[in-house]
Amino acid sequence: MRYMADESPCTCTTLRRLTRMVTTAYDETMKPSGLRVTQFSVLRTLARLGPLSVTRLAAEAGLDRSTMGRNLDPLEREGFVRITVGEADHRERVATLTEAGEEAIVQATPFWDAAQREMARRISPSTINMLVRQLQ
Repeated sequence: MRYMADESPCTCTTLRRLTRMVTTAYDETMKPSGLRVTQFSVLRTLARLGPLSVTRLAAEAGLDRSTMGRNLDPLEREGFVRITVGEADHRERVATLTEAGEEAIVQATPFWDAAQREMARRISPSTINMLVRQLQ
């Protein structure tokens, strides 16, 4: 089967490509902070909600558990998060933000703000909100 010129492009592929472009733009802007936008998001989620199981943290961040584990590894090595065993279930891993993680948020926030402003310049927040509403 050949692709026909009059067919519309795949919405899923287009949106995936778009999210990779946006993530790359944030990561480039945030590079001086030493954090990628996904790592920054993880730290901010822990700052907002407190210690969380890795499974719950993944759900809150919109990531699958294995991806969350890959994001937590460097954060733990840098001392930004501490991973401990759950109290009720010893198989559970719990992520806690450290003081160094709080400081990393403070240091990275101006870069994230700059990325936010640039995205808002390129894509109006109302357009993003409309897309979110339509896809919910």
